[in-house]
Amino acid sequence: MPRRRHAALLLVALSALTACSAGPSTRPVIAVNGGGGQTQDAAPTGPREIPPLENYKSNLTWTPCTEQTKLRMGSSAPAGEQKYECVRLTVKLDAPSRPGRGSLGMSLLRVGTGGSALVVVGDPDGEPGTLKAARLAASLPPAVLSTFTLIGVDRRGTGRSDGVQCVPEPARVGIVESDPDSKSQDRLLEHVGRASQECVLDLENRLTAVDSWRAAADLEQLREALGTSHLNAIGVGDGSKVLTLYASRYPDRIGRMVFDGAPDPTMDVAGVAESRAVAAEATFAAFGKDCVIRSCPLGADATKRFTALLTALRDKPLPGDDLDLTPGTAVTAVLTALADRSRWPALADAIVAAESGNAAPLTDFVRPQVVDRDDNPPLLDSGMITGCNDTATRIPPERVAGLTGDWRTKHPLFGAWHARRLLLCGPFPVPQTAKPPKLTSAPPVLVITTATDPVTPQGGSERAAQALPAGIVLGWQGGGHGALGQSACASQAAQEFLVDAKSPTSGTVCPP
Repeated sequence: MPRRRHAALLLVALSALTACSAGPSTRPVIAVNGGGGQTQDAAPTGPREIPPLENYKSNLTWTPCTEQTKLRMGSSAPAGEQKYECVRLTVKLDAPSRPGRGSLGMSLLRVGTGGSALVVVGDPDGEPGTLKAARLAASLPPAVLSTFTLIGVDRRGTGRSDGVQCVPEPARVGIVESDPDSKSQDRLLEHVGRASQECVLDLENRLTAVDSWRAAADLEQLREALGTSHLNAIGVGDGSKVLTLYASRYPDRIGRMVFDGAPDPTMDVAGVAESRAVAAEATFAAFGKDCVIRSCPLGADATKRFTALLTALRDKPLPGDDLDLTPGTAVTAVLTALADRSRWPALADAIVAAESGNAAPLTDFVRPQVVDRDDNPPLLDSGMITGCNDTATRIPPERVAGLTGDWRTKHPLFGAWHARRLLLCGPFPVPQTAKPPKLTSAPPVLVITTATDPVTPQGGSERAAQALPAGIVLGWQGGGHGALGQSACASQAAQEFLVDAKSPTSGTVCPP
């Protein structure tokens, strides 16, 4: 065996052995509405006003990419004659073993006619930021697009920003197909171990550089390239975490920022996972009520029919092209679809189709996670690597087994699935996580929460707002991951905040 490969395998083994166990979860009371080693700028003190808008002066060479972008979005590309331009910005890799050295390409897309720049950052396991910006351009109020040019960012390791693609496809498929209710975790552990082994070997120094800390530094290089003194941005889900880190590291560069869902900064890894299981159960209940209102083909008891489908698939999985429809695939598909409110009608149809033996509609929700599709790398790899690099916590399999049994009882639809996901980081190298500087002063940040959000639950987003020096909470009483483009009320509030520097009263609630 070559020396480099042997050393890499040893690193994987040592990381698994030295991984620390998470202690009991701390779950604070949900807030009530209404109420590392790198040089950084000195934190300002005292109250801060919302910064004025300024024109950006990009020295980047943008080229038309309308057709390519629509191809990447596939059949769900927004209608209309919107034009897109793209460019790649070289940023520092800055791996822990080679600080300040190396480089990678960050893919950017711009859309809109406004003179000010508004950056869009998304989830590492969701649609790349460039495509998210393209969709927001089709759904945000026109005043946003006439005031700003949206700059979508494929955060490092995702999309076309040298997207990571290191997990072998059989391991990817195995992770997705794994039955969360299986009595044994062994097969899932085998697939996760293979994923870790191959990613260590393939990515080498790049593996440990794919995290939110360095993604925040990428945004500072982007701000410099745009020639602006402040960074205006929308963070979608985990993208809000990147912007929070950016604000902590570069406090005098904070512009007008909107967080559309934000991760809970107060809970440990297990606490976050269980909160997502709770939120997913609530979101599925909201989906069921929506089915009744729409007279959808699932009828009045979506939970009963989905549970029966899982039982049938446990006895006889449905074969598919890229992956089979197993209980694990079905649960993953439903969670994926629940996050996108616009796809709830298609989800209902897909469950009914699976009852009749047609697996394709449900597996279509999951396929982007496991295969390169429409020139987009598989989403599972970047989501898993970023998530594992963002925490030093590694939870032993025996503790996961106990949580699985407990959560299966408490949260019968999605508890076991979320518990088993805690195994994914086990064999990955434990990162040297940087401690963010404390943010003591900042302009107001608008934090939009969604009542039933299975990815960034409402309570966690409220706590994220509380942790900011001037967080303003706007709650949408709807369902899905994120309110922008789904709620006219939330989108209007975002427009007034971004365009007019008009802040809503914290605790304002938008109707469903």
